[in-house]
Amino acid sequence: MKVVDTEETILIVTGTELTAEDRDRPLAYWLKQQIDQRGVGHPWRKAVVVGDAWYLANRVFHLNPTVAVGGPGANAVAQQFASALPVVWKDEDEQAFIQLDFDDERKRAALWGMNAAATASAVEGFVIHGQLDELLRRIWKFRMGMTV
Repeated sequence: MKVVDTEETILIVTGTELTAEDRDRPLAYWLKQQIDQRGVGHPWRKAVVVGDAWYLANRVFHLNPTVAVGGPGANAVAQQFASALPVVWKDEDEQAFIQLDFDDERKRAALWGMNAAATASAVEGFVIHGQLDELLRRIWKFRMGMTV
């Protein structure tokens, strides 16, 4: 039985260290809820939350649209993304950051901050500023090319 579709299922990756699990995993599940609500009625239009160690060990899932939550020091995937993706938003104090590339074949984003509150601000900003909806618009298409 197919559970994940590499084109439509979004992976949300958090760090696997205790601090990341404690602070970033709840943010990831909130983001998952935002995605799942928008994909209702379509079996693969959802998000799955995974740890960075699992994601890095399972390269086939690197094809999925991926959102890393948590800073480069706490999340190995965010560390990779932070050096590769452009910053599209940062708060006034330069404590919270949204980095993304949705033009590439692999859609990727990193949402992080200098502390737990700033990371929460980046995750919330990703939804409020429309980047989540832009990601979904780009990946959730009918096979004939019509957008949802």
